Amino acid sequence: MQRVPMAEFAPALRQRLEALWGQPVNLYRALGNQPALVAAWTEFFNSVRHESRTPRALREIMILRTAQLARSEYEWAHHLTMARKAGVREAQIAELVRWRDSQQFDERERAALALTEAVTACSMTDQVHAEVKRHFSDGDYVELCLTAAAYAMVSRMLDALGVELDAPELDYAPKLP
Repeated sequence: MQRVPMAEFAPALRQRLEALWGQPVNLYRALGNQPALVAAWTEFFNSVRHESRTPRALREIMILRTAQLARSEYEWAHHLTMARKAGVREAQIAELVRWRDSQQFDERERAALALTEAVTACSMTDQVHAEVKRHFSDGDYVELCLTAAAYAMVSRMLDALGVELDAPELDYAPKLP
Protein backbone atom coordinates (compact mmCIF):
# COMPACT_ATOMS: atom_id res chain seq x y z
CA MET A 1 0.00 0.00 0.00
CA GLN A 2 1.36 3.39 -1.04
CA ARG A 3 2.04 5.40 2.13
CA VAL A 4 2.64 8.81 0.54
CA PRO A 5 1.00 10.43 -2.49
CA MET A 6 2.71 10.64 -5.84
CA ALA A 7 4.19 14.14 -6.03
CA GLU A 8 4.46 16.48 -8.95
CA PHE A 9 7.77 18.22 -9.54
CA ALA A 10 8.78 21.82 -10.04
CA PRO A 11 9.69 22.36 -13.71
CA ALA A 12 13.48 22.46 -13.17
CA LEU A 13 13.50 19.26 -11.11
CA ARG A 14 11.20 17.49 -13.56
CA GLN A 15 13.50 18.49 -16.42
CA ARG A 16 16.55 17.15 -14.56
CA LEU A 17 14.81 13.88 -13.69
CA GLU A 18 13.67 13.39 -17.26
CA ALA A 19 17.15 14.18 -18.59
CA LEU A 20 18.68 11.52 -16.36
CA TRP A 21 16.05 8.81 -16.15
CA GLY A 22 13.24 9.58 -18.58
CA GLN A 23 9.72 9.70 -17.16
CA PRO A 24 10.04 9.78 -13.34
CA VAL A 25 9.20 6.39 -11.85
CA ASN A 26 7.04 5.83 -8.79
CA LEU A 27 10.02 5.83 -6.41
CA TYR A 28 10.99 9.34 -7.48
CA ARG A 29 7.39 10.49 -7.41
CA ALA A 30 7.05 9.23 -3.83
CA LEU A 31 10.36 10.82 -2.80
CA GLY A 32 9.18 14.00 -4.51
CA ASN A 33 7.14 14.84 -1.43
CA GLN A 34 10.43 16.29 -0.16
CA PRO A 35 11.79 18.17 -3.22
CA ALA A 36 15.22 19.11 -1.85
CA LEU A 37 15.98 15.53 -0.84
CA VAL A 38 14.79 13.96 -4.08
CA ALA A 39 17.03 16.42 -5.93
CA ALA A 40 20.01 15.34 -3.82
CA TRP A 41 19.04 11.66 -4.17
CA THR A 42 18.91 12.10 -7.96
CA GLU A 43 22.43 13.49 -8.18
CA PHE A 44 23.83 10.93 -5.75
CA PHE A 45 22.39 7.97 -7.62
CA ASN A 46 23.44 9.44 -10.95
CA SER A 47 27.00 9.45 -9.64
CA VAL A 48 26.77 5.92 -8.25
CA ARG A 49 25.28 4.61 -11.47
CA HIS A 50 27.30 6.51 -14.08
CA GLU A 51 30.53 7.74 -12.51
CA SER A 52 31.73 4.46 -11.04
CA ARG A 53 34.83 2.69 -12.35
CA THR A 54 33.80 -0.87 -11.58
CA PRO A 55 31.89 -2.68 -14.33
CA ARG A 56 28.20 -1.86 -14.52
CA ALA A 57 27.32 -5.55 -14.92
CA LEU A 58 29.08 -6.34 -11.63
CA ARG A 59 27.22 -3.57 -9.82
CA GLU A 60 23.90 -4.69 -11.31
CA ILE A 61 24.50 -8.24 -10.02
CA MET A 62 25.08 -6.71 -6.60
CA ILE A 63 21.89 -4.64 -6.85
CA LEU A 64 19.84 -7.68 -7.88
CA ARG A 65 21.25 -9.60 -4.91
CA THR A 66 20.34 -6.71 -2.63
CA ALA A 67 16.80 -6.85 -4.01
CA GLN A 68 16.64 -10.57 -3.27
CA LEU A 69 17.91 -10.10 0.27
CA ALA A 70 15.43 -7.28 0.92
CA ARG A 71 12.62 -9.10 -0.89
CA SER A 72 12.13 -5.93 -2.94
CA GLU A 73 10.13 -6.73 -6.05
CA TYR A 74 10.29 -3.09 -7.12
CA GLU A 75 14.09 -2.94 -6.98
CA TRP A 76 14.38 -6.32 -8.71
CA ALA A 77 11.98 -5.42 -11.51
CA HIS A 78 13.63 -2.09 -12.27
CA HIS A 79 17.19 -3.41 -12.16
CA LEU A 80 16.51 -6.64 -14.04
CA THR A 81 16.22 -4.66 -17.27
CA MET A 82 19.34 -2.65 -16.43
CA ALA A 83 21.28 -5.80 -15.57
CA ARG A 84 20.41 -7.42 -18.87
CA LYS A 85 21.35 -4.24 -20.73
CA ALA A 86 24.69 -4.17 -18.87
CA GLY A 87 25.47 -7.73 -20.00
CA VAL A 88 24.48 -9.83 -17.01
CA ARG A 89 23.78 -13.31 -18.35
CA GLU A 90 20.40 -15.01 -17.91
CA ALA A 91 22.13 -17.97 -16.23
CA GLN A 92 23.60 -15.60 -13.64
CA ILE A 93 20.21 -14.07 -12.98
CA ALA A 94 18.64 -17.51 -12.60
CA GLU A 95 21.33 -18.71 -10.19
CA LEU A 96 21.89 -15.53 -8.21
CA VAL A 97 20.11 -16.79 -5.11
CA ARG A 98 22.60 -19.71 -4.95
CA TRP A 99 25.67 -17.81 -6.16
CA ARG A 100 28.03 -19.52 -3.71
CA ASP A 101 27.49 -22.93 -5.34
CA SER A 102 26.91 -21.76 -8.90
CA GLN A 103 29.49 -22.05 -11.66
CA GLN A 104 28.05 -18.89 -13.25
CA PHE A 105 30.12 -16.48 -11.14
CA ASP A 106 33.86 -15.87 -11.23
CA GLU A 107 36.04 -15.04 -8.19
CA ARG A 108 35.63 -11.28 -8.56
CA GLU A 109 31.84 -11.58 -8.78
CA ARG A 110 31.78 -13.92 -5.76
CA ALA A 111 33.86 -11.45 -3.76
CA ALA A 112 31.51 -8.61 -4.70
CA LEU A 113 28.45 -10.70 -3.80
CA ALA A 114 29.96 -11.61 -0.42
CA LEU A 115 30.59 -7.91 0.14
CA THR A 116 26.99 -7.15 -0.85
CA GLU A 117 25.64 -9.59 1.70
CA ALA A 118 27.99 -8.32 4.42
CA VAL A 119 27.14 -4.66 3.81
CA THR A 120 23.42 -5.38 3.62
CA ALA A 121 23.55 -7.26 6.93
CA CYS A 122 25.92 -4.73 8.56
CA SER A 123 28.36 -7.57 9.22
CA MET A 124 31.56 -6.96 7.24
CA THR A 125 34.22 -9.45 8.30
CA ASP A 126 37.96 -9.31 7.87
CA GLN A 127 37.68 -12.43 5.71
CA VAL A 128 35.23 -10.84 3.28
CA HIS A 129 37.28 -7.64 3.21
CA ALA A 130 40.49 -9.58 2.47
CA GLU A 131 38.85 -11.52 -0.36
CA VAL A 132 37.45 -8.37 -1.95
CA LYS A 133 40.85 -6.66 -1.67
CA ARG A 134 42.47 -9.60 -3.56
CA HIS A 135 40.47 -8.48 -6.60
CA PHE A 136 39.82 -4.77 -6.19
CA SER A 137 41.70 -1.55 -5.32
CA ASP A 138 40.87 0.56 -2.27
CA GLY A 139 38.88 2.94 -4.46
CA ASP A 140 36.95 0.05 -5.98
CA TYR A 141 36.30 -1.36 -2.51
CA VAL A 142 34.76 1.95 -1.44
CA GLU A 143 32.72 2.08 -4.64
CA LEU A 144 31.40 -1.47 -4.19
CA CYS A 145 30.56 -0.83 -0.52
CA LEU A 146 28.78 2.36 -1.52
CA THR A 147 26.81 0.52 -4.22
CA ALA A 148 25.68 -2.18 -1.79
CA ALA A 149 24.81 0.32 0.93
CA ALA A 150 23.01 2.71 -1.42
CA TYR A 151 20.80 0.02 -2.89
CA ALA A 152 20.08 -1.39 0.56
CA MET A 153 18.82 2.13 1.31
CA VAL A 154 16.68 2.04 -1.84
CA SER A 155 14.94 -1.15 -0.78
CA ARG A 156 14.39 0.25 2.70
CA MET A 157 12.84 3.44 1.30
CA LEU A 158 10.65 1.47 -1.09
CA ASP A 159 9.37 -0.54 1.85
CA ALA A 160 8.93 2.44 4.17
CA LEU A 161 7.04 4.45 1.56
CA GLY A 162 5.07 1.48 0.23
CA VAL A 163 6.01 2.37 -3.35
CA GLU A 164 3.95 0.43 -5.86
CA LEU A 165 5.61 -1.11 -8.89
CA ASP A 166 5.37 0.96 -12.06
CA ALA A 167 3.07 -0.52 -14.71
CA PRO A 168 5.84 -1.17 -17.31
CA GLU A 169 7.76 -3.27 -14.76
CA LEU A 170 4.87 -5.49 -13.60
CA ASP A 171 5.98 -8.31 -15.91
CA TYR A 172 9.42 -8.37 -14.28
CA ALA A 173 8.31 -8.70 -10.66
CA PRO A 174 9.69 -11.96 -9.26
CA LYS A 175 8.31 -14.25 -6.66
CA LEU A 176 11.15 -13.61 -4.22
CA PRO A 177 12.07 -16.23 -1.59
